[in-house]
Amino acid sequence: MDGSLLFSKLIVMAGEGINEDYPVEIHEYLSAFENSIGAVDEMLKTMMSVSRNELLQKLDPLEQAKVDLVSAYTLNSMFWVYLATQGVNPKEHPVKQELERIRVYMNRVKEITDKKKAGKLDRGAASRFVKNALWEPKPKNASKVANKGKSKN
Repeated sequence: MDGSLLFSKLIVMAGEGINEDYPVEIHEYLSAFENSIGAVDEMLKTMMSVSRNELLQKLDPLEQAKVDLVSAYTLNSMFWVYLATQGVNPKEHPVKQELERIRVYMNRVKEITDKKKAGKLDRGAASRFVKNALWEPKPKNASKVANKGKSKN
């Protein structure tokens, strides 16, 4: 099913139970929520305008995994919100485990990305740097010899 169509269906289903009698205090929140839904709908339309295969061909496997994970997380998050609007406690629904499972994979992808970004250690250069940066006391004999040589001149 098309993601935009699914999202629209969720909006309609959620809107069926709307009661116009709500406290005035929450009007701003409801307006902001409606604007946010409109923005999400526009983003989904933009995303769905490009075929998935066309999009994935342009990405490396790690980026493909990120797109798939974000898509799955977003869809499940919208379902979480839908459940909440229907009076179902999403914390007691299997969608909670699915979101956690996706989060685990997102963390794994993040670890892989962080490892790629981490600089490689050049052990030889690091040991030379440390060796030259450390203070080495001169042997006692060497300082006496140097002082004797200076006093004779």
